[in-house]
Amino acid sequence: MTVDKVILASPRGFCAGVEKAINALAWMVRIFPPPVYCYHEIVHNQLVVEAFSRVGVIFVPDISQVPEGSPIMLSAHGSAPEVVEAARGQGGTVIDAVCPLVTKVHHEIRTRASKGYRIVYIGHRGHEEAIGATAEAPNSVDFVETIADVEALVKDERPIALLAQTTLAVPEWQELADRTKDRLGPVWMPGRSDLCYATTNRQAAIAEIAPRVDTLVVIGSANSSNTRALERVAKAKGVSRVLRINSEAELPNDISGNVGITAGASAAEDVVARVVERLQARDEPEIVSAIAEDEFFPAPPELRELLAGLSAAAALLLGKEASAEVGLHDLARDALADLATEPDWHPDPSVDEIASI
Repeated sequence: MTVDKVILASPRGFCAGVEKAINALAWMVRIFPPPVYCYHEIVHNQLVVEAFSRVGVIFVPDISQVPEGSPIMLSAHGSAPEVVEAARGQGGTVIDAVCPLVTKVHHEIRTRASKGYRIVYIGHRGHEEAIGATAEAPNSVDFVETIADVEALVKDERPIALLAQTTLAVPEWQELADRTKDRLGPVWMPGRSDLCYATTNRQAAIAEIAPRVDTLVVIGSANSSNTRALERVAKAKGVSRVLRINSEAELPNDISGNVGITAGASAAEDVVARVVERLQARDEPEIVSAIAEDEFFPAPPELRELLAGLSAAAALLLGKEASAEVGLHDLARDALADLATEPDWHPDPSVDEIASI
């Protein structure tokens, strides 16, 4: 490689929702002997999923595959109401790691449907988030993914609500939203956009560095909607070469000139560091910041209650006063770091790999 300079887009990588979900699953691994079950991938990142699999997490596509009484984590993408009900009916501990921004869309769908609205939902067919959200009111939702889908809509007398999957590319959302308004007339939209702040911020950061790079490396998995959105935005901004990779091992050897780097909202910063090292640029890396991010989402309430209960039980056994602060992690931190101190009963030393993927 003959890389002159590496330009790092900021913000990049883990968002608050991903940190919340990974921290929650990390705590479940610490609390319960394996296996711990997770409905769908906790986040759409191959390295994170593989690391958790190595320490006893089993990812399942159907709650019926979870043995009765086993601990279950519901993924960050949000689950259909019937999935949540089935999980709770299994008799084990259930922790719902859904991102609060996805919960907001679920609430909007339920509320608008209850008021008699016809909901046009813009998303990617087959994506877990879209499946879970539209299941809130399936008889009230028209799903659109393409302009052809919008053209097929037939106007009726119901008021229209326009909602969306949180991880869409901004240009993708805008085109479909504009065409929907043209076809169906006035629509209700939430006061705050359904598009995730992390998705839009990472796309804005790409716009900042795009004019300066010959190649843009997007770190993240192929099934990550927000990662693929970063690819599309980079190409739309005129970057001549866009590479999506899971890790530094997938970098080709013919990269040259100025290289931009970003990472999807479920990609760890450690991978970014290894990519920078692999590129071996002549000059020191430069960070270009488009916007500051300081969002933090607390642990799921079920996990907070569980940890508080364990703290109280331990205090009772030891004859000490329980601390409400034990294990609640109210401060932002590395979403994977806690697994470095795994309990002795866990036979797999590879647990430490999760803290360094």
